[in-house]
Amino acid sequence: MIKIQGLHPEYVTDEEGNRKSVILPISDFQELIEDIEDLAAIAERRDEPTVSHEEILNGLRNDGLI
Repeated sequence: MIKIQGLHPEYVTDEEGNRKSVILPISDFQELIEDIEDLAAIAERRDEPTVSHEEILNGLRNDGLI
């Protein structure tokens, strides 16, 4: 996960000095997009029931996968 303090954005400003856009290295931008996608997936699954680690292991054993 990218840390905000690690970003070094450059800003595009209008004639009055108001920030209008930001310029980031593409690698930072891609990492931010991945983080947003991960957070969206977590939010979508928030209400799903949980399964314990032991239940997962038992299922894998029953299926002969471990």
